[in-house]
Amino acid sequence: MTTPADLFANLLGATARGWRGTLVRRAAEPPVRPLKLYEFESCPYCRLVREALTELDLDALILPCPKGGTRYRPEAERHGGKAQFPLLIDDNTGIALHESADIIDYLWRTYGDGDPRRGSGLGRAMAVAGASLSSLAMLRRRGITGLNARRSIAPIEPLELYSFETSPFSKPVRASLCELELPYLLHNTGKGGWKDLGPPLFRDRLFKGRPDTTRNRAWLMQHTGKVQVPYLIDPNTGVAMYESARILEYLDRTYALPVN
Repeated sequence: MTTPADLFANLLGATARGWRGTLVRRAAEPPVRPLKLYEFESCPYCRLVREALTELDLDALILPCPKGGTRYRPEAERHGGKAQFPLLIDDNTGIALHESADIIDYLWRTYGDGDPRRGSGLGRAMAVAGASLSSLAMLRRRGITGLNARRSIAPIEPLELYSFETSPFSKPVRASLCELELPYLLHNTGKGGWKDLGPPLFRDRLFKGRPDTTRNRAWLMQHTGKVQVPYLIDPNTGVAMYESARILEYLDRTYALPVN
């Protein structure tokens, strides 16, 4: 269950990063084949890449590699030659990249405005420090969420999640998907402008702006009648739902196995 303390900690983590990964800065043309990202939720370097994906409005197939995981870590080692994360594979260009700075630079050059966003020196150090603080915000009694693998049933097809990096309600869901090693297609649902800022009730009443300002926000509005994250679709069971607490309960009930 997501508690008020969890939400506050996740908000602090987003603040530590200056809310990078909230707004779409450049809507990229979606690639023909989805990007693949081997990563784990609590990794600060992985967060930097996920921020770039949100800001470029790019979807990605997330292949979770938590510590102790056996489902995708060996696969990542075969593709990348070592157990280092994040690892991006772009089947559209044949590129496989480690190192978050290289991946971010590649994403902006290939799908953005061509301006390298690698960062260096003090700027890069501050970005890593902020992302590391956001990971510490995920510390709970049983450890850092989104870090260690839990036993689970492997789904036949990847799940789908509508989310954006700094959403405090989405982060616990992504952490659970990571721990359970459940692959999912991440539909980045970043905000299109300042009128999108804030929770739906606050945003819709105060700004009265259009909620469908980006590609995946428009999809949610068309298919569900509202724009809210997280939104989970499980093609294996036909389930589709909003609300992080319900999603977390569903994932545990459907896929988690008892601890030995």
